[in-house]
Amino acid sequence: MTKRADAKYKIDRRMGENIWGRPKSPVNRREYGPGQHGQRRKGKPSDFGTQLKAKQKLKGYYGNISEKQFRKYYAEAIRLKGDSSDNLIGLLERRLDAIVYRAKFVPTVFAARQFVNHGHIRVNGRRVNIPSYLVKPGDLVEVKESSKQAVTVLEAVGLAERDVPEYYDVDHTKMTAKLSRVPHANEVPYPVRMEPNLVIEYYSR
Repeated sequence: MTKRADAKYKIDRRMGENIWGRPKSPVNRREYGPGQHGQRRKGKPSDFGTQLKAKQKLKGYYGNISEKQFRKYYAEAIRLKGDSSDNLIGLLERRLDAIVYRAKFVPTVFAARQFVNHGHIRVNGRRVNIPSYLVKPGDLVEVKESSKQAVTVLEAVGLAERDVPEYYDVDHTKMTAKLSRVPHANEVPYPVRMEPNLVIEYYSR
């Protein structure tokens, strides 16, 4: 097992939830936490504990973003007009690696980060290798020509475990994707319940 795969399964077990909805998640077999004390009955979490878990779950879902970067998204979310929870999710869904994952060009969000890093993606005809690059509505994201027939890409397109959200326009024959609009938090198809409002509360303490 690769380090990345190992990391994502650790996140699932630590959260006690299959946060990506993957069929191979260890949580599908046992829902308790890792380690010898994983089955110990836990007390009711405090408000802080609940907020912390909401933050870790959302941060983990997008490829275990660094704390520094995630805090920047919070700062930008509260600066923008409108609902801060919606703004936070909107920023995360605009990440280039998130779009590559949502468009089903790759099987996992970790693979999406690596795919972008290795220069397989172009935005408006220009190569972009920064996973955190924020795509604007209307930008054209495409897999570069020499990567369109890669086994990983072809397998990901055929995955039945998730669908492409309606706020992306994806053409799998051309391997292109466009963000048609920035989504609201309740439109994003998370396999488990995400609570961005608790993340906002966590940072605004």
